[in-house]
Amino acid sequence: MLETWLKQSIDEADFPTHGELCGGQFRRLGHGLLELLPDSPAPSAHACVISAGIHGNETAPMELLDDLLKRLAAGKLRLGAPLLVILGSPPATREQTRYINTNLNRLFRRDLGEQGMEPERARELMAAVDAFYTRHADRPRLHYDLHTAIRGSRYPRFVVNPWSETTAVAPEQWRWLAGADIQAVLHQHCHSWTFSHYSKHYHDAQAFTLELGHALPFGHNDLTPLAPMARLLQALLEDHEPNAAPPERMVFYRVEQELIRHSEAFRLAFADDTPNFTEFAPGTLLAEDASQGETRVGTSPLSVVFPNAAVEVGARAALLATPTPPPE
Repeated sequence: MLETWLKQSIDEADFPTHGELCGGQFRRLGHGLLELLPDSPAPSAHACVISAGIHGNETAPMELLDDLLKRLAAGKLRLGAPLLVILGSPPATREQTRYINTNLNRLFRRDLGEQGMEPERARELMAAVDAFYTRHADRPRLHYDLHTAIRGSRYPRFVVNPWSETTAVAPEQWRWLAGADIQAVLHQHCHSWTFSHYSKHYHDAQAFTLELGHALPFGHNDLTPLAPMARLLQALLEDHEPNAAPPERMVFYRVEQELIRHSEAFRLAFADDTPNFTEFAPGTLLAEDASQGETRVGTSPLSVVFPNAAVEVGARAALLATPTPPPE
């Protein structure tokens, strides 16, 4: 039945509550929530959360997960580690849109006060992650939240490392990500309340947001460049040692500033299709806001990541970053 899980989850249709698979069993925890439980997990196996579709139109990661589950259902893979597999926003995926009412990936905090469809889904997903990590409390925790970007990028495959005061990135994570052909890393500089940040902040998990190319409709994704990432996910599922490469293969950046939209009269001073990690020279005008005035680059060049002038008032319109050395 796992071969139908993605379609049934998108449609929010009936799906078996449990079943057998090669090396273990599965349990349906809700729409788009699937726990995979190995019969004999190795002592070193991680408790893995793999999520996709937090933004409903980012389909390539969903196809990666779908292929992984189909191969598991066909007996081509053997489950070796506990996994929580999540499809984030089935309604947005059905509508082929990023979100319905508000950006789900800004709502993952325990003091969330907002009401509505996306806030309720955020609470459901947070509760699922809490319960999963509690059930597997004796295991190292890992969360890969899989996305695609809404625009092109100087580095098509990159990760965002959520900020944390207490949880350092394990050295093997940099090697695994480099081995999965990730090209760049963006270190966050403050709380961001994304899904990966939730797992890192509240559960001390090794957690990352992975941007795996450009957002395209189903059937239009070229998964060939994502084959190394598919192999990493497979290694985690089967509890095999992932491929590794030197972290120096990746380019590292650190966020210096968030560019916030403060008013309705707001514009970015560069083209809408400007790629992620485009660098702007000192003095360059970046944005104009009726409330805050101009934003310009200071004395050092800045690279823009996730620019989007169409966000809600009060939301982030871009991140501004500078290069930083790779970890030693």
